[in-house]
Amino acid sequence: MTDARDAIIQVRGLRNQFGDHVVHDGLDLDVYRGEVLGIVGGSGTGKSVLLRAIAGLRRPQAGTVTVFGTNLTDAPDETRRAVEQRWGVMFQDGALFSSLTVRENVEVPMREHTDLSAETRRALAELKISMVGLPPIACDKYPSELSGGMRKRAGLARALALDPEIVFLDEPTAGLDPIGAADFDALIKKLQTTMGLTVFMVTHDLDSLHAICDRIAVLSEKKVFVTGTMRDMLKVDHPWVHEYFHGPRARAAGLGTEG
Repeated sequence: MTDARDAIIQVRGLRNQFGDHVVHDGLDLDVYRGEVLGIVGGSGTGKSVLLRAIAGLRRPQAGTVTVFGTNLTDAPDETRRAVEQRWGVMFQDGALFSSLTVRENVEVPMREHTDLSAETRRALAELKISMVGLPPIACDKYPSELSGGMRKRAGLARALALDPEIVFLDEPTAGLDPIGAADFDALIKKLQTTMGLTVFMVTHDLDSLHAICDRIAVLSEKKVFVTGTMRDMLKVDHPWVHEYFHGPRARAAGLGTEG
């Protein structure tokens, strides 16, 4: 049974707002070492905003984010950078640099955070590209020459560049056909298992939630409304949660009838 001692990400009292619009208010969340946590919620609940706040890509208006025991909210820049090197982020569209090849994109974090030689960077980048299931020929291609699924894999390779302990994924299967999405789910689970990753995944994909997530956190009413397993979600008495996990798409995925 997982307990608080395993929580490598602890969010307390988080407040995110844009002007007068409050997205999160008093949000609390724990992410446990080695788990795949799926983040879901209705439109406007701030799923990607939460990811960005935890991953240091935006500063919340209030609250604390503690990762590996370090409160990043008020940590010195050097301390924050050291912790940030221990995670990787994959954005929904890959967010690759269009003027760089796939290999050069994967090398970017190594250039920024390490003193590795060019030869070593190249070899490691090619290893990461291979790990995400891309062929060697992809190394020298530019993002515009890749399919959507290949761009996502290239973005994942870059997220893995520094051998992170945590990976943040923003809608990793969005835009993929069912077969491609299932393949990507299998890839994430394989990497999570072999690398011992903790995965924080924003998704709307019920198949992904069912296939690879250990726990699910539902955002509602500006907070994390409930967390638990898929089986727990099927028992939650809340209009949005019930519709999401028992609606037509859930039934199509074989979820709505589970006990």
